Amino acid sequence: MSVTKADRDKYQQLVKQHRPARTIIANTIRAFIVGGLVCELGQIVQTLFIRFGHFSQTDAGNPTVAAMIFLSVVFTALGIYDRFAQWAGAGSAVPVTGFANTMASAAMEHRSEGWITGIGGNIFKIAGPVIVYGVVSAFFVALIRYIVTHL
Repeated sequence: MSVTKADRDKYQQLVKQHRPARTIIANTIRAFIVGGLVCELGQIVQTLFIRFGHFSQTDAGNPTVAAMIFLSVVFTALGIYDRFAQWAGAGSAVPVTGFANTMASAAMEHRSEGWITGIGGNIFKIAGPVIVYGVVSAFFVALIRYIVTHL
């Protein structure tokens, strides 16, 4: 049985009719606010390290990132982060917490396959392109900055 162009067009119309409306403006505002609130939480954690851990502002950055990653992984393991991310959209994906969620989710999904072939082999399948894109982007930004400042 072959599918005709009329059948494809009819199917596409049916899909359009039943596709939920995209609320781009509302999603953008929600992502902006949620991303800002996640970053604000990070700022609060950093302030706690400075005030109670007696870190300098510069030295408080690393433990702050580690604490945010830890919180993200715990919330992912409890199933809280995924529900939050579904509602928050890109606002939950952009900060380091979203990256940690991605890695933890992949590890949890493939743990039954073992440490090496399961977790080790699959943990970077989703996060790997993010790492590569970040490194390549940083290289080109640094290259452009070097060219602009030295010409």
